[in-house]
Amino acid sequence: MSWQKGDIVSRKSYGHDVLFRVRSLTKDQAILIGEDFRLEADAPFDDLVKVKDEDRERYHQEMKKEEDLSYRMFRQDYYLRSFRNQQQPSTAETQETKQFQLCPKVLHIDGDSLFLKKCIHLYQRLGLQVHGIHLEESEIPMKVNALVQKIQPDILVVTGHDSYSKQKGERENIRAYRNSKYFVESVREARKVIPSLDQLVIFAGACQSHFESLIKAGSNFASSPTRINIHALDPVYVVAKVGYTPFMDKVDIYDVISKTVTKEKGIGGVETRGLFRVGLPYVKSTPITNEKAQEE
Repeated sequence: MSWQKGDIVSRKSYGHDVLFRVRSLTKDQAILIGEDFRLEADAPFDDLVKVKDEDRERYHQEMKKEEDLSYRMFRQDYYLRSFRNQQQPSTAETQETKQFQLCPKVLHIDGDSLFLKKCIHLYQRLGLQVHGIHLEESEIPMKVNALVQKIQPDILVVTGHDSYSKQKGERENIRAYRNSKYFVESVREARKVIPSLDQLVIFAGACQSHFESLIKAGSNFASSPTRINIHALDPVYVVAKVGYTPFMDKVDIYDVISKTVTKEKGIGGVETRGLFRVGLPYVKSTPITNEKAQEE
């Protein structure tokens, strides 16, 4: 069978557990990226099976159930918090004064253009302002410094695809990972611009990434503590939880992780302050940072 870039396939040797897109082709194998997970792999042509449209649709329906559950959990949490804030006692003058809200600015750099589009759509649904930029994972360390200085984000996401290979080394050896070293270098470069974990919140990593190195480099949140695959949209749910936590409060790490698709096995982090602010009074000229998401 002849293979083409963009074909949807699965691997016989792994029991067809994950659907992949063919990213590129060499003489005797295909480079693959996950269709719903941030996993990169390679496989010989004789290990591949082309996925039928009906099987692909069934798989996506199952994944969509997980995505919808995480979205509903986040929205429920957001509305409950808004209700509690409305019930808090305040002076008569404050009650008559309309508030405005300042949401954080997000810079999302992604190694996968299709995943970036999915993430931007979810950011829009959640009401967050985002600058989305597609770069190959290996390019991010060279460009992230300038991008952070130009855009001045409150939250930085550095993600794409990754994987761990036992054949390349032990789990502790970052050279055994396909793209973890690029994510780590990117975090270090960003921290040269904004060192504080509270002035710039960083999420970094993808499937099976070297979690410990990412945290040590300066990430607030990262993947993957147990080296499992993470869902394409997991970074967005982390960002949303940070972005809608009041700046006087600490982000509940357990709560953040519970809102992701892959939970604590796929995502971890450190204590972080929220970034959501309210102000008084609301006037028409007040800049509300809830603009339409951008993709560059």
